[in-house]
Amino acid sequence: MSAPARHPAHDALLARWTTLLTGAREVTTPPASPYGEDLLARWAEPQRRYHTTDHLIAVLDRIDELLAHVAAPDPDAVRLAAWFHDAVYLPERSTNEDRSARLAERALPEAGVPEARVEEVARLVRITADHDPAEGDLNAEVLCDADLAVLAGAPGDYAAYAAAVREEYGFVPDDVFREGRANVLRQLLGLGRLFRTAAGHDRWEAAARRNMATELELLGA
Repeated sequence: MSAPARHPAHDALLARWTTLLTGAREVTTPPASPYGEDLLARWAEPQRRYHTTDHLIAVLDRIDELLAHVAAPDPDAVRLAAWFHDAVYLPERSTNEDRSARLAERALPEAGVPEARVEEVARLVRITADHDPAEGDLNAEVLCDADLAVLAGAPGDYAAYAAAVREEYGFVPDDVFREGRANVLRQLLGLGRLFRTAAGHDRWEAAARRNMATELELLGA
């Protein structure tokens, strides 16, 4: 069986990872690239339809956009958390965020990242389970806003996102999926603010709420 084709942005992402890890740690060894290669292989796993390398790229880009406006105390931790936040992903499991955090807790100390930053990365990854950071938790606010920015896409982009999520859960019967998906959307819509940073709120809040309300209607919920 042939290996899956590499993502067109693979080399650029690996360089991006290497620069990030080099700045986030206190040592020059071990080499950064094997850790990046492992993460990129995880993001390219065949069971993924939405939680793919393209999602990783989108979250990293939105973090960069938000950090131009938000004085997060540890931008490196936020970016590292983006790399790890769905690194372990099986759609039939509800423990992906915790397992992804534990992967970070194993890999990052070995890669030379200081203990306090490793703890912060793992904490941030776990917060993406419910996207409900405490007020003023700027690191988490940036990460969660970047992760949820897909909800504010143009109607066609949002439809493609919703279809990809359905594909990931292709093993779930339609009626069960509709109920579960509707519950997720209601939970998000029930948050006082989807986007906690001022920049994210201004850019994405209204469009995201319109998109989710439309999807709820299409689900018959």
